[in-house]
Amino acid sequence: MAWNIRELMKMCRFLLLAILFLPREVTSSVLTVNDRTENYILDTWLGSQESLKCAVQNHTREEELLWYREEGTVDLKSGNKINSSSVCVSSISEDDNGVTFTCKLQRNQSVSISVVLNVIFPPILSGDDFQTVEEGSDVKLVCNVRSNPQAQMMWHKNSDILNLEKNHQVHQTSESLQLSITKVKKSDNGTYSCVANSSLQMETKDFHLIVKDRAVTVPKEPIIAACIVVFLTLCFGLIARRKKIMKLCIKNEDPQRETAL
Repeated sequence: MAWNIRELMKMCRFLLLAILFLPREVTSSVLTVNDRTENYILDTWLGSQESLKCAVQNHTREEELLWYREEGTVDLKSGNKINSSSVCVSSISEDDNGVTFTCKLQRNQSVSISVVLNVIFPPILSGDDFQTVEEGSDVKLVCNVRSNPQAQMMWHKNSDILNLEKNHQVHQTSESLQLSITKVKKSDNGTYSCVANSSLQMETKDFHLIVKDRAVTVPKEPIIAACIVVFLTLCFGLIARRKKIMKLCIKNEDPQRETAL
């Protein structure tokens, strides 16, 4: 009985070793982009061109590669897929800032490496150049800004730094500088300049605010009410005098009858 147990234990060890040493596929391949082995940020400039080369290291067979721009796949030519693959990003614009390019193994997409574009550009300003408002109304001047690195923002009025009054309120985000003016006065009329200053350069955009006199409005409700009162008074007057009016109409008809006879 003991001998059978020893033989059984030997057979189990043998089977275990056989399973462990069975040939199996191991993903030991490593991806690089421009000879970098880890995800990284690529600094670049407006209008420039960048080439991203993905290569498979330690591969034991032909490996097909995939490229992604954010979540969408990049179309690759047939000769630009096996073991190494390149994509070219040309005419880089501010819209490419923060975009991620990712290279993956087609066979095992958990093996990947990513590059994030950091597009450096001076401030770009936009907004509604002219606004005309009536005195006493509210207005908002919105200066949209795109900049990398982020710019410092401020408002000027008629070439001087804007002195904020009680009816002025400034709100700034990473994408805009807003000036809200409540109950606009004639003194608010003028040219407001949005000034953006980054480490690259300073940009300015003018916003022209025209404050016109408040239009004189005639109240409609009192006029309508007065018209109704006059109409009802006439109606009541006619009803009260209807007997006299009827008698006059009858008298006017009698001479015509006598003449006809």
